[in-house]
Amino acid sequence: MKKGIHPENYRPVVFKDMSNEDIFITRSTINAKETIEIDGVTYPLVKVEISNTSHPFYTGKAKLVDTAGRVDKFMSRYGNRKKK
Repeated sequence: MKKGIHPENYRPVVFKDMSNEDIFITRSTINAKETIEIDGVTYPLVKVEISNTSHPFYTGKAKLVDTAGRVDKFMSRYGNRKKK
C-alpha cells in the first residue's frame, strides 16, 4: 500500500437515521457539527435520511411501479397507428 494516502483520524461516530430514529455506531473520518451522548460517552453525530433499517429494499416493503398502465397508455396513443 502507498504510505500517506489514508486518513489517520478514524474514530467512533454515531449515524442516526432520521426516518425511524435508529442509531448505530461505527468508525469514520467524517466531520460532524453535532454530538450525542450514549451510555455516558459523547460521540460526533451524523444525520442520514435513509439507512438499511428504513430502505425499502432491506425492509421488504418495496413499492411496485404500475408499468402495465404505462404500456396501455402508450399503445392507445401510438400502437394503433396503421402503416400506409
